[in-house]
Amino acid sequence: MKFALFSGCTTPARLKQYESSSRAVLENLGLDLVDIKEFNCCGYPIRNIDFSLSILSAARNLALAEKENLNVIVLCKCGFGMFKKAEHVLRKDSSLRQRINNTLKKEGLEFRGNIKTRHLLYVLYHDVGLEAIKEKVTRPYRDVKIATHYGCHALRPSEIVDFDDPNNPSIFDKLVELTGAESIFWRSRLDCCGAALLGINDDLSIDLAQKKLLDARQSGAHYLCNACPYCHIQLDAVQKMINSERGGNHVLPSILYPQLLGLSLGIDSKTLGLAMNQIDITAIEGFLTSQNFNNPLKVQHFIKRPAILRKE
Repeated sequence: MKFALFSGCTTPARLKQYESSSRAVLENLGLDLVDIKEFNCCGYPIRNIDFSLSILSAARNLALAEKENLNVIVLCKCGFGMFKKAEHVLRKDSSLRQRINNTLKKEGLEFRGNIKTRHLLYVLYHDVGLEAIKEKVTRPYRDVKIATHYGCHALRPSEIVDFDDPNNPSIFDKLVELTGAESIFWRSRLDCCGAALLGINDDLSIDLAQKKLLDARQSGAHYLCNACPYCHIQLDAVQKMINSERGGNHVLPSILYPQLLGLSLGIDSKTLGLAMNQIDITAIEGFLTSQNFNNPLKVQHFIKRPAILRKE
């Protein structure tokens, strides 16, 4: 399988371990990743300032991938949501699509909508598959509890992103559990992490993050797991700031999913960038076992938890 990898702006600049661990995991699983050097910003940061320009920015990236006839893997959930939004809008609004393509034509590009945008987790679950990944797991975890943070832009608006059930998602939990770790239920798992408010209303942003972290910890989690650069920075670097400024013994280490999966695949901690996280996560290696469960152990079906209803 060949994909164009869209790492976005934040990941290469502020979270290099997310890209390195994602590349290592995807290549280990047999995916062929193509780097398109002409990729630009996804458009998300300006969508509330200049909507048309944000759609143009997203459409240009998609047109570049279309030119290579490649589907796109997106690491950032904001980028993923922006691309899906652009696809949706350009399918519905033929006038805007024409204006966008008139601009893209100057570079020999055209948005046709013939490729698919996929988030990292979606590719692992649907394109690679649980069984195929499970067969590659050589060091399963034992006795470690993980709180999965889905993130807002992966789930909503559900009719556009088409990622998972927005009220009771399970894809991420199943991906965690195939490593041997236990994915726990916690009431705040679908709540916003507060990253979008940082720099606008810092107190509210920190309150939202702290609420989630306390809930996950009180629910029994040893680690919080996510797959979005903005969410990870909020739940790792900002959590470190929270504990420094507000005090209290509420540290809950945040691990990126490709780091969690990568260790179980036998990928070394340096390649996965474990030491690059702000809050130390290296102790998770102590939960790894040498037991190979490729054949005898089957991934358990994730039991649907009680739905937490919310407006989309």
